[in-house]
Amino acid sequence: MGRCWRTEGEAGLTDRSSRPHTTPHRTAAAIEARVCRLRQDRKLGPARIGPILGLPASTAHRVLTRHGLNRLAYMDRPTGTVIRRYERDRPGELVHVDIKKPGNIPDGGGHRVLARQTGETNRQATTPARSPSGTPKISYSFIHTAVDDHSRLAYSEIHTDERKETAVAFWHRAQAFFVDNGITVERVLTDNDSCYRSHAWRQALATAGITHKRTPALPTTDQRESRTLQPHPARRMGLPASLHQQHRTSRSVRTLPARLQPPPQPHRTRRRATHHPRQQPCGSIQLAEAWRATRKCWRNSGGTSVVRHPSLMACLIPLTCGALPLQQLPQRPPPA
Repeated sequence: MGRCWRTEGEAGLTDRSSRPHTTPHRTAAAIEARVCRLRQDRKLGPARIGPILGLPASTAHRVLTRHGLNRLAYMDRPTGTVIRRYERDRPGELVHVDIKKPGNIPDGGGHRVLARQTGETNRQATTPARSPSGTPKISYSFIHTAVDDHSRLAYSEIHTDERKETAVAFWHRAQAFFVDNGITVERVLTDNDSCYRSHAWRQALATAGITHKRTPALPTTDQRESRTLQPHPARRMGLPASLHQQHRTSRSVRTLPARLQPPPQPHRTRRRATHHPRQQPCGSIQLAEAWRATRKCWRNSGGTSVVRHPSLMACLIPLTCGALPLQQLPQRPPPA
Protein backbone atom coordinates (compact mmCIF):
# COMPACT_ATOMS: atom_id res chain seq x y z
CA MET A 1 0.00 0.00 0.00
CA GLY A 2 2.85 2.36 0.81
CA ARG A 3 4.54 1.64 -2.50
CA CYS A 4 1.34 2.34 -4.42
CA TRP A 5 0.91 5.65 -2.57
CA ARG A 6 4.50 6.68 -3.24
CA THR A 7 4.31 5.84 -6.96
CA GLU A 8 0.70 6.82 -7.77
CA GLY A 9 -0.36 9.15 -4.99
CA GLU A 10 -3.98 9.11 -3.75
CA ALA A 11 -5.08 7.19 -6.84
CA GLY A 12 -3.00 4.23 -5.62
CA LEU A 13 -5.08 3.98 -2.42
CA THR A 14 -8.34 3.18 -4.22
CA ASP A 15 -9.61 -0.39 -4.31
CA ARG A 16 -8.77 -2.32 -7.44
CA SER A 17 -9.44 -5.80 -8.75
CA SER A 18 -7.11 -8.60 -7.66
CA ARG A 19 -7.69 -10.50 -10.89
CA PRO A 20 -4.42 -11.31 -12.71
CA HIS A 21 -3.74 -9.62 -16.03
CA THR A 22 -3.03 -12.93 -17.76
CA THR A 23 -4.00 -16.56 -17.01
CA PRO A 24 -1.67 -18.87 -18.94
CA HIS A 25 -3.32 -22.09 -17.75
CA ARG A 26 -6.89 -21.06 -18.56
CA THR A 27 -8.93 -23.48 -20.67
CA ALA A 28 -8.59 -22.80 -24.37
CA ALA A 29 -11.39 -20.95 -26.10
CA ALA A 30 -11.98 -23.85 -28.50
CA ILE A 31 -12.47 -26.29 -25.63
CA GLU A 32 -14.80 -23.87 -23.87
CA ALA A 33 -16.84 -23.64 -27.07
CA ARG A 34 -17.13 -27.45 -27.18
CA VAL A 35 -18.24 -27.52 -23.54
CA CYS A 36 -20.92 -24.94 -24.25
CA ARG A 37 -22.04 -26.79 -27.37
CA LEU A 38 -22.49 -30.07 -25.49
CA ARG A 39 -24.46 -28.24 -22.83
CA GLN A 40 -26.75 -26.48 -25.28
CA ASP A 41 -27.28 -29.33 -27.73
CA ARG A 42 -27.40 -32.38 -25.46
CA LYS A 43 -28.16 -30.72 -22.08
CA LEU A 44 -25.33 -32.65 -20.41
CA GLY A 45 -23.95 -31.82 -16.99
CA PRO A 46 -20.32 -31.31 -15.93
CA ALA A 47 -19.97 -34.92 -14.76
CA ARG A 48 -20.76 -36.16 -18.29
CA ILE A 49 -19.09 -33.39 -20.27
CA GLY A 50 -15.77 -33.89 -18.46
CA PRO A 51 -15.10 -37.50 -19.57
CA ILE A 52 -16.14 -36.71 -23.15
CA LEU A 53 -13.59 -33.90 -23.49
CA GLY A 54 -11.02 -35.25 -21.06
CA LEU A 55 -11.58 -32.46 -18.51
CA PRO A 56 -12.22 -32.59 -14.77
CA ALA A 57 -15.84 -32.07 -13.83
CA SER A 58 -14.88 -29.00 -11.81
CA THR A 59 -13.28 -27.40 -14.89
CA ALA A 60 -16.37 -28.11 -16.99
CA HIS A 61 -18.57 -26.59 -14.29
CA ARG A 62 -16.38 -23.49 -14.12
CA VAL A 63 -16.64 -23.03 -17.87
CA LEU A 64 -20.42 -23.39 -17.77
CA THR A 65 -20.65 -20.88 -14.94
CA ARG A 66 -18.46 -18.42 -16.85
CA HIS A 67 -20.82 -18.56 -19.82
CA GLY A 68 -24.03 -18.58 -17.77
CA LEU A 69 -24.94 -22.18 -18.60
CA ASN A 70 -24.46 -23.80 -15.20
CA ARG A 71 -28.23 -24.14 -14.66
CA LEU A 72 -30.73 -25.50 -17.16
CA ALA A 73 -33.29 -22.98 -15.92
CA TYR A 74 -31.10 -20.24 -17.41
CA MET A 75 -31.53 -21.68 -20.92
CA ASP A 76 -34.34 -22.10 -23.37
CA ARG A 77 -34.81 -25.89 -23.53
CA PRO A 78 -35.57 -26.32 -27.27
CA THR A 79 -32.89 -23.93 -28.60
CA GLY A 80 -30.35 -24.00 -25.76
CA THR A 81 -29.81 -20.25 -25.85
CA VAL A 82 -29.39 -18.28 -22.64
CA ILE A 83 -32.60 -16.52 -21.68
CA ARG A 84 -32.08 -12.77 -21.48
CA ARG A 85 -33.91 -11.09 -18.69
CA TYR A 86 -36.92 -9.00 -19.63
CA GLU A 87 -36.18 -5.27 -19.54
CA ARG A 88 -37.10 -2.01 -21.21
CA ASP A 89 -34.91 -0.31 -23.79
CA ARG A 90 -33.96 2.79 -21.77
CA PRO A 91 -33.93 3.93 -18.13
CA GLY A 92 -37.13 5.50 -16.89
CA GLU A 93 -39.33 3.95 -19.55
CA LEU A 94 -41.04 1.87 -16.87
CA VAL A 95 -40.71 1.96 -13.07
CA HIS A 96 -42.23 -0.75 -10.90
CA VAL A 97 -43.75 0.41 -7.60
CA ASP A 98 -44.94 -1.99 -4.94
CA ILE A 99 -45.25 -2.46 -1.18
CA LYS A 100 -43.83 -5.32 0.86
CA LYS A 101 -45.36 -6.01 4.29
CA PRO A 102 -43.00 -8.04 6.55
CA GLY A 103 -43.82 -8.57 10.20
CA ASN A 104 -41.90 -6.63 12.84
CA ILE A 105 -39.47 -8.41 15.18
CA PRO A 106 -39.45 -7.49 18.89
CA ASP A 107 -36.36 -5.68 20.19
CA GLY A 108 -33.85 -8.27 21.33
CA GLY A 109 -35.45 -11.10 19.30
CA GLY A 110 -38.68 -13.05 19.34
CA HIS A 111 -39.74 -16.50 20.46
CA ARG A 112 -38.47 -18.14 17.27
CA VAL A 113 -34.83 -17.64 18.26
CA LEU A 114 -35.21 -17.28 22.03
CA ALA A 115 -37.16 -19.08 24.71
CA ARG A 116 -40.91 -18.55 24.72
CA GLN A 117 -40.85 -16.57 27.96
CA THR A 118 -37.92 -14.38 26.87
CA GLY A 119 -39.51 -13.67 23.51
CA GLU A 120 -42.80 -12.68 25.17
CA THR A 121 -40.93 -10.36 27.54
CA ASN A 122 -39.23 -8.63 24.61
CA ARG A 123 -42.55 -8.36 22.88
CA GLN A 124 -44.13 -6.68 25.87
CA ALA A 125 -41.26 -4.20 26.20
CA THR A 126 -41.07 -3.30 22.49
CA THR A 127 -44.30 -1.33 22.17
CA PRO A 128 -46.83 0.21 24.57
CA ALA A 129 -49.67 -0.34 22.08
CA ARG A 130 -52.13 -2.99 23.18
CA SER A 131 -55.07 -4.70 21.54
CA PRO A 132 -58.50 -4.89 23.24
CA SER A 133 -57.47 -8.25 24.67
CA GLY A 134 -54.27 -6.79 26.16
CA THR A 135 -51.70 -8.39 23.83
CA PRO A 136 -48.92 -6.18 22.37
CA LYS A 137 -49.44 -4.89 18.83
CA ILE A 138 -46.14 -5.46 17.06
CA SER A 139 -47.83 -4.87 13.67
CA TYR A 140 -46.06 -4.81 10.29
CA SER A 141 -43.56 -2.66 8.44
CA PHE A 142 -44.53 -1.40 4.98
CA ILE A 143 -41.56 -1.22 2.60
CA HIS A 144 -42.42 1.06 -0.32
CA THR A 145 -40.16 0.25 -3.27
CA ALA A 146 -39.62 1.75 -6.74
CA VAL A 147 -37.41 -0.15 -9.23
CA ASP A 148 -36.36 1.03 -12.68
CA ASP A 149 -37.00 -1.72 -15.21
CA HIS A 150 -33.88 -1.12 -17.34
CA SER A 151 -31.13 -0.15 -14.89
CA ARG A 152 -32.59 -1.94 -11.83
CA LEU A 153 -31.91 1.19 -9.79
CA ALA A 154 -34.14 0.94 -6.70
CA TYR A 155 -35.39 3.34 -4.04
CA SER A 156 -37.09 2.07 -0.86
CA GLU A 157 -38.50 3.50 2.35
CA ILE A 158 -39.95 1.85 5.45
CA HIS A 159 -43.25 3.23 6.73
CA THR A 160 -45.90 2.22 9.23
CA ASP A 161 -48.85 2.17 6.81
CA GLU A 162 -49.81 2.00 3.15
CA ARG A 163 -52.27 4.88 2.97
CA LYS A 164 -52.61 7.00 -0.12
CA GLU A 165 -50.96 10.01 1.55
CA THR A 166 -47.92 7.90 2.45
CA ALA A 167 -47.71 6.39 -1.05
CA VAL A 168 -47.92 9.82 -2.74
CA ALA A 169 -45.27 11.34 -0.47
CA PHE A 170 -43.01 8.35 -1.11
CA TRP A 171 -43.37 8.71 -4.85
CA HIS A 172 -42.39 12.39 -4.77
CA ARG A 173 -39.15 11.48 -3.00
CA ALA A 174 -38.56 8.48 -5.28
CA GLN A 175 -39.07 10.61 -8.39
CA ALA A 176 -36.58 13.18 -7.08
CA PHE A 177 -34.12 10.35 -6.46
CA PHE A 178 -34.42 9.12 -10.06
CA VAL A 179 -34.07 12.66 -11.41
CA ASP A 180 -30.87 13.16 -9.39
CA ASN A 181 -29.48 10.04 -11.08
CA GLY A 182 -30.37 11.27 -14.56
CA ILE A 183 -33.52 9.16 -15.05
CA THR A 184 -36.75 10.70 -16.30
CA VAL A 185 -39.71 8.51 -15.40
CA GLU A 186 -42.20 7.97 -18.23
CA ARG A 187 -44.49 5.22 -16.94
CA VAL A 188 -45.23 3.65 -13.55
CA LEU A 189 -46.48 0.09 -13.07
CA THR A 190 -48.34 -0.78 -9.84
CA ASP A 191 -50.74 -3.40 -8.59
CA ASN A 192 -54.38 -2.81 -7.69
CA ASP A 193 -53.83 -1.76 -4.08
CA SER A 194 -56.24 0.86 -2.76
CA CYS A 195 -53.53 3.52 -2.43
CA TYR A 196 -52.66 3.15 -6.12
CA ARG A 197 -56.31 3.36 -7.16
CA SER A 198 -56.87 6.61 -5.29
CA HIS A 199 -57.40 10.00 -6.93
CA ALA A 200 -54.42 11.44 -5.04
CA TRP A 201 -52.03 8.92 -6.63
CA ARG A 202 -53.53 9.44 -10.07
CA GLN A 203 -53.25 13.22 -9.72
CA ALA A 204 -49.63 13.03 -8.55
CA LEU A 205 -48.63 11.06 -11.66
CA ALA A 206 -50.70 13.19 -14.04
CA THR A 207 -49.12 16.39 -12.72
CA ALA A 208 -45.64 15.04 -13.54
CA GLY A 209 -46.75 13.81 -16.98
CA ILE A 210 -46.29 10.14 -16.05
CA THR A 211 -48.51 7.40 -17.45
CA HIS A 212 -49.98 5.06 -14.82
CA LYS A 213 -50.33 1.39 -15.68
CA ARG A 214 -51.92 -1.16 -13.36
CA THR A 215 -51.38 -4.88 -13.48
CA PRO A 216 -54.44 -7.01 -14.30
CA ALA A 217 -56.05 -8.96 -11.50
CA LEU A 218 -54.29 -12.19 -12.46
CA PRO A 219 -51.81 -14.25 -10.43
CA THR A 220 -49.60 -14.57 -13.51
CA THR A 221 -48.56 -10.91 -13.64
CA ASP A 222 -44.83 -10.52 -13.25
CA GLN A 223 -43.38 -7.80 -11.02
CA ARG A 224 -39.73 -7.19 -10.24
CA GLU A 225 -40.26 -6.77 -6.50
CA SER A 226 -41.78 -10.16 -5.71
CA ARG A 227 -41.74 -12.61 -8.65
CA THR A 228 -39.58 -13.91 -11.45
CA LEU A 229 -40.56 -15.34 -14.81
CA GLN A 230 -40.92 -19.12 -14.81
CA PRO A 231 -40.99 -21.14 -18.03
CA HIS A 232 -44.25 -22.77 -18.97
CA PRO A 233 -44.37 -26.57 -18.40
CA ALA A 234 -44.79 -27.07 -22.15
CA ARG A 235 -41.69 -24.99 -22.75
CA ARG A 236 -39.69 -27.07 -20.29
CA MET A 237 -40.77 -30.22 -22.15
CA GLY A 238 -39.38 -28.84 -25.41
CA LEU A 239 -42.74 -28.48 -27.17
CA PRO A 240 -43.23 -26.08 -30.10
CA ALA A 241 -44.31 -22.52 -29.45
CA SER A 242 -47.80 -23.15 -30.85
CA LEU A 243 -48.63 -25.23 -27.79
CA HIS A 244 -47.63 -22.52 -25.31
CA GLN A 245 -50.33 -20.78 -23.34
CA GLN A 246 -50.57 -17.03 -23.19
CA HIS A 247 -51.08 -17.04 -19.44
CA ARG A 248 -49.89 -19.51 -16.85
CA THR A 249 -52.47 -21.00 -14.52
CA SER A 250 -52.28 -23.21 -11.49
CA ARG A 251 -53.46 -26.14 -13.66
CA SER A 252 -51.37 -25.45 -16.73
CA VAL A 253 -50.28 -29.07 -17.12
CA ARG A 254 -53.85 -30.24 -17.56
CA THR A 255 -54.42 -27.81 -20.44
CA LEU A 256 -51.95 -29.60 -22.72
CA PRO A 257 -53.34 -31.66 -25.62
CA ALA A 258 -54.71 -35.09 -24.79
CA ARG A 259 -51.93 -36.88 -26.62
CA LEU A 260 -49.38 -35.18 -24.37
CA GLN A 261 -51.08 -35.98 -21.12
CA PRO A 262 -49.50 -38.70 -18.96
CA PRO A 263 -51.38 -42.01 -19.03
CA PRO A 264 -53.92 -42.41 -16.23
CA GLN A 265 -52.86 -44.58 -13.36
CA PRO A 266 -55.03 -47.69 -12.86
CA HIS A 267 -57.09 -47.76 -9.73
CA ARG A 268 -55.78 -50.36 -7.35
CA THR A 269 -58.14 -51.79 -4.80
CA ARG A 270 -56.84 -52.47 -1.37
CA ARG A 271 -56.09 -56.12 -0.78
CA ARG A 272 -57.61 -57.83 2.20
CA ALA A 273 -55.22 -58.59 4.98
CA THR A 274 -54.45 -62.28 5.00
CA HIS A 275 -52.06 -64.37 7.05
CA HIS A 276 -49.38 -66.58 5.66
CA PRO A 277 -50.30 -70.27 5.94
CA ARG A 278 -46.97 -70.96 7.60
CA GLN A 279 -47.78 -68.53 10.37
CA GLN A 280 -51.35 -69.68 10.99
CA PRO A 281 -52.52 -73.32 10.52
CA CYS A 282 -55.59 -73.99 8.45
CA GLY A 283 -58.82 -74.41 10.40
CA SER A 284 -62.11 -76.08 9.79
CA ILE A 285 -63.57 -72.92 8.25
CA GLN A 286 -60.81 -72.71 5.65
CA LEU A 287 -61.19 -76.41 4.96
CA ALA A 288 -64.94 -76.07 4.46
CA GLU A 289 -64.51 -73.13 2.05
CA ALA A 290 -61.92 -75.03 0.04
CA TRP A 291 -64.10 -78.11 -0.06
CA ARG A 292 -67.12 -76.13 -1.26
CA ALA A 293 -65.06 -74.62 -4.08
CA THR A 294 -63.81 -78.08 -5.09
CA ARG A 295 -67.29 -79.58 -4.99
CA LYS A 296 -68.64 -76.73 -7.14
CA CYS A 297 -65.98 -77.35 -9.78
CA TRP A 298 -66.73 -81.10 -9.63
CA ARG A 299 -70.45 -80.50 -10.25
CA ASN A 300 -69.76 -78.12 -13.14
CA SER A 301 -67.65 -80.79 -14.82
CA GLY A 302 -70.48 -83.33 -14.60
CA GLY A 303 -68.67 -85.54 -12.14
CA THR A 304 -66.27 -86.83 -14.74
CA SER A 305 -63.09 -85.07 -13.54
CA VAL A 306 -61.42 -84.49 -10.23
CA VAL A 307 -60.47 -80.89 -9.50
CA ARG A 308 -57.54 -80.26 -7.18
CA HIS A 309 -58.07 -76.92 -5.51
CA PRO A 310 -54.80 -75.40 -4.18
CA SER A 311 -56.49 -74.15 -1.01
CA LEU A 312 -57.91 -77.62 -0.42
CA MET A 313 -54.49 -79.21 -0.88
CA ALA A 314 -52.98 -76.71 1.56
CA CYS A 315 -55.62 -77.62 4.11
CA LEU A 316 -55.24 -81.36 3.62
CA ILE A 317 -51.51 -81.28 4.39
CA PRO A 318 -51.97 -80.76 8.16
CA LEU A 319 -54.75 -83.35 8.13
CA THR A 320 -52.36 -86.05 6.92
CA CYS A 321 -49.89 -85.04 9.62
CA GLY A 322 -52.50 -85.30 12.35
CA ALA A 323 -52.65 -81.59 13.09
CA LEU A 324 -56.44 -81.46 12.66
CA PRO A 325 -59.13 -84.08 13.25
CA LEU A 326 -60.19 -85.71 10.00
CA GLN A 327 -63.82 -84.90 9.26
CA GLN A 328 -66.12 -87.13 7.24
CA LEU A 329 -66.40 -85.62 3.81
CA PRO A 330 -69.31 -86.26 1.39
CA GLN A 331 -68.83 -89.22 -0.83
CA ARG A 332 -68.78 -89.00 -4.58
CA PRO A 333 -72.12 -90.23 -5.97
CA PRO A 334 -71.95 -93.19 -8.35
CA PRO A 335 -72.24 -92.42 -12.05
CA ALA A 336 -75.73 -92.69 -13.51
